[in-house]
Parts: sequence; C-alpha cells; structure tokens
Amino acid sequence: MASIQRSATSSGSEAGDPQIDERKRKRMLSNRESARRSRMRKQKQLEDLTDEVSRLQGANKKLVENIKAKEEACAETESANSILRAQTMELTERLRFLNSILEIAEEVGGLSVEIPDIPDPLLKPWQIPHPTQPIMATSNMFLR
Repeated sequence: MASIQRSATSSGSEAGDPQIDERKRKRMLSNRESARRSRMRKQKQLEDLTDEVSRLQGANKKLVENIKAKEEACAETESANSILRAQTMELTERLRFLNSILEIAEEVGGLSVEIPDIPDPLLKPWQIPHPTQPIMATSNMFLR
C-alpha cells in the first residue's frame, strides 16, 4: 500500500525516473537550507531586538535617575528660594524700620540724610540693589 500512495503523490511522471528524483532531492536540500537560513535570520533578529530592549531599558533607567536628581535639585532650589524670600522680606522690614529711625532723626535733629527708596523685592526683584552696589551707612552720617 505504501507503494500505491507513493505513486499517487507523484507529479504524474514516472516514479522511478532518476532525473526527477535528483531534482526532488536537490529541491528538498535547497528548501532545508533556505529554512535553516530563515531560522538563523529570525534568531539574529530576535537577538538584535533583545539587545536593543536591554540598551533602551538601560537608557530609560538613566533618564529616570536623571529626572529624579533634577526634581530633587529643583525641590532644594525652591526650598532655598523660599528661605531667601523670607530673609529678603525680613531684611526689607528691618531697612524700613531703620529708615523710619533716620526720618525721625532727620526731623528731630535737623540732619540731612539721603534715604533711598526701598523696592518691593517680591514684585520687582530685578530692582533690588546688586551686592556689588550696596546701600552703605557711614559713621559720619549721624554726626552734626
């Protein structure tokens, strides 16, 4: 029965023709080699994609760490900025108080003292005198 099935599966040529058998054998070998190359290509593609996934995960991890570091630095800067704003407000109030003392001394003692305007540090921070140009009080400004 196996011989009957073999004959039925042949392509209509003689089953015993050596030329046809040789072509079938070459085609089968060629198909096997092609399938092997295809499997190798797929394996290489899978390895390449796996490597790319690893590389991208590493890059993503670095970016996440960098973002966290920047967020922490931003939070620290905001905290320091809040402290500096509070100190600026406190110093502004002290300066206003000292200026009011100078105004009283000017009225009572007849002193002529130049009292600079105090900018609002929160509304216009760019108008705050630069540290290289401080508002200085001198010892002779209180003498008559």
